[in-house]
Amino acid sequence: QVQLVESGGGLVQAGGSLRLSCAASGSVFSINAMGWYRQAPGKQRELVAAITSGGSANYADSVKGRFTVSRDNAKNTVYLQMNSLKPEDTAVYYCNADVVQVEGWGLGEHDYWGQGTQVTVSS
Repeated sequence: QVQLVESGGGLVQAGGSLRLSCAASGSVFSINAMGWYRQAPGKQRELVAAITSGGSANYADSVKGRFTVSRDNAKNTVYLQMNSLKPEDTAVYYCNADVVQVEGWGLGEHDYWGQGTQVTVSS
């Protein structure tokens, strides 16, 4: 089993910054893509940013230029640096990882989610 533990959420004023972290632990052989999603009340969960094991990143248009995703492969950890935060960034942020695990004599890939961390931006 694999656990994704997020940290770093909280309350911040508009224009402020927060840094989210998500560490994977457990039966991890390797991790392919890691990313962050968010879900605001009454809205669907949406991709915020994702990064491959090689460091290629993509972002939602709404956060380009303000958010930066990064990862430390040795620590199985992904980060989300959020700057110039806006009230519309308020949501529960979820970490996601495509984890490769040893299964018998082979390998299998499974999708895991963190428990979510609340980010609230006040105007």
